[in-house]
Amino acid sequence: MALPLCALMSEIKRIPPRSGVAFVLPRGARLKVTDPQGEQVADLVAYNRDDTGEVLSNGRTLDYLSKIYLTAGDPVYSNRSRIMFEIVEDKVGRHDFLLTPCSADTFRIIYGDKNPHRGCFGNLAEALAPYGIGPDRIPTAFNIFMNVPIDSETGVLKVEPPLSRAGDYLVIEAKMDIIVGLTACSAEQSNNYAFKPIDYEITEAD
Repeated sequence: MALPLCALMSEIKRIPPRSGVAFVLPRGARLKVTDPQGEQVADLVAYNRDDTGEVLSNGRTLDYLSKIYLTAGDPVYSNRSRIMFEIVEDKVGRHDFLLTPCSADTFRIIYGDKNPHRGCFGNLAEALAPYGIGPDRIPTAFNIFMNVPIDSETGVLKVEPPLSRAGDYLVIEAKMDIIVGLTACSAEQSNNYAFKPIDYEITEAD
């Protein structure tokens, strides 16, 4: 069962490298996600606080917006075709909404790790567990700052270093009470082979 709505933060919180958090973002509140050192990705997932069967959907969002790169002014839809949040500020303009959160399997299959890190998937699973959300209910994340260009002829995906520089940020505004899972990404390719923190702040809408 979802936890009660928390008081709005007034201070900046930091997510250490290769870790994650979860919290409630009330309707009308804003979440600012900042890359404090540059070239770092934050995986974001969201659920309806009152019914966690409603979750953000990359498929419906990309379908309704007819594009794969989202930026300021773009809404993000749920699996029930309702707007969960809107991007209201964006200092980078390149984010990924196609690739799944990195996981132990990611590091085993792609990187060949013998003792793989649990990745963003494992970090999200731990952070969301108090809200009654299990691992099988973690969707494709909105990968803030992740840079995934696509070859228009072949469709080949390539993970490039993020375009974000130190201090760059993205701001979303909740259109319903949502539970947010947020990470400082653990995948080497996504972060130009350096693990760094992510900052976030919750404020009231202007």
